[in-house]
Amino acid sequence: MRMWSSFSEWFWQERLWLPPNNSWAALEDRDGLVYAHPRDMLAALPLALALVVMRFIFERFVGMPLSRLLGVRNHARRLVKPNATLEKYFLTEGWKPKEPQMALLAAQCGLTLQQTQRWFRRRRNQDRPCLTKKFCEASWRFAFYLCSFFGGLSILYHESWLWTPAMCWDSYPNQPLKPALYYWYLLELSFYVSLLITLPFDVKRKDFKEQVAHHFVTIILIVFSYSSNLLRIGSLVLLLHDASDYLLEAGKMFNYTNRRKVCDALFIIFSLVFFYTRLVLFPTKILYTTYYESIAERSPFFGYYFFNVLLMVLQLLHVFWSCLILRMLCSFLKKGRMEKDVRSDVEESDSSDGEADQGHLPLKNGATHRPGAAPMDGPRSRLAGRLANGHTPAT
Repeated sequence: MRMWSSFSEWFWQERLWLPPNNSWAALEDRDGLVYAHPRDMLAALPLALALVVMRFIFERFVGMPLSRLLGVRNHARRLVKPNATLEKYFLTEGWKPKEPQMALLAAQCGLTLQQTQRWFRRRRNQDRPCLTKKFCEASWRFAFYLCSFFGGLSILYHESWLWTPAMCWDSYPNQPLKPALYYWYLLELSFYVSLLITLPFDVKRKDFKEQVAHHFVTIILIVFSYSSNLLRIGSLVLLLHDASDYLLEAGKMFNYTNRRKVCDALFIIFSLVFFYTRLVLFPTKILYTTYYESIAERSPFFGYYFFNVLLMVLQLLHVFWSCLILRMLCSFLKKGRMEKDVRSDVEESDSSDGEADQGHLPLKNGATHRPGAAPMDGPRSRLAGRLANGHTPAT
């Protein structure tokens, strides 16, 4: 107990969280004025669980019917034939074996190379989420981001710091907390905590690690900015991010319904808004005011450096996602229509292009035989024999 008390005393040192010559005592509620207190953020935990329940209900009773109404159709998938050897390899070694290992597995199971490749393609497809699941997830995030953006805009529209970010530091940290701003902040934090809770069950994309990093940085930023009474600048960061997110989710929804023209138009609008908010406004307005204007009348402190480091991590993620969007835009300009999301894992057909040419030829005792070719001696082909002994064929 004494150890926890010592840690708490060290952790909440005023020099870490507040500018010099400021104390927690000055931020206690008084004379009808309410200030932000770190303990207020604990309410985000039960609210995050409530959002998970709300999401389940929304996807079940809104997302699913809406997907059917808009004509979302799942691809027909052929189930794989049970094969203990291939299933064990799939679960323990990897879902996409190299060609030499594929040939060895074919020999072990008495299958042709083509049949083994087809088994792995179908098995991979079984683990991929269907379009209906993707649509429901996108519709939930679209509904939240849309409400959050316009709700936040209505809260901040009449505030001076929305139009002049330098006002974020006026009388800081002695800035009373407004109830509407508190509830919006709490809702945003709860939503990102709920995303972390459901992350293992959501559709995984190629930028999964970047998404996890983004969620953690966002949660830390929200908690730290609230605890340090940096709500003004924190609210601008939240609003800038919500400005483009609902457009992205709307584009995904129409992509899953095969409404190409609407999807293409939304993607162009999303790209323009994303580039402007994340690559123009964020560095020139947010980063500039936090780096320079925030210390114009006060000395830097630990919170100043910590907050700016987190904002820089966010900016690096913005650059990473901007590169992905540029790749998609280049593809759009070349082909005249939007291709798949470069972050998505695409479902494979039984005639995928990646199939090796020799995969179409039968294996006899593990050996490939072309028409008119002499059979290779021995109970196994030399190729399969060398693979079984741990050797790779010479190229």
